[in-house]
Amino acid sequence: MKRLVLVILMSSLAMPAFAKTHKDVYNVPCSVLWPAVKDTLRNSGKYGIIGIDNTEMTASNNIGGTLGGKRTNSLVLNSKENNCEMQIQTAYSGLEHNDAADLKKRVDESLAKLQGAQGSPSANATSQPATSEGTATQAAPPEKPAPPNN
Repeated sequence: MKRLVLVILMSSLAMPAFAKTHKDVYNVPCSVLWPAVKDTLRNSGKYGIIGIDNTEMTASNNIGGTLGGKRTNSLVLNSKENNCEMQIQTAYSGLEHNDAADLKKRVDESLAKLQGAQGSPSANATSQPATSEGTATQAAPPEKPAPPNN
């Protein structure tokens, strides 16, 4: 009986060691999503930044503390037509922690906040597959008023 308990305990501790990559597609370009990622990592108070590369749109961070243990995660944004795929590689997803889902939720909140601050309509920032059927349109600049006829 003691061996069975020991085997179960050891295997439950070993399972979190397997890294997994989580992929979510956003219906916004990566140039729009990247500021939300940086805002999340810098300002949420949850992450210790190891490194951020603006050119490659990659980031590595620590999360966790004394009781849950520090975990290292990495993130990369990949352009997919007019969409952006966010890949999060996490070393841990278990009963107590779901680092990838927590980070995605915080990025979603930051994206909504940043888009609201810019006055743009909120983009669909879900992990549902993006479609390539729609085309982006830009608003025309305001017309200049006609000069008065004197």
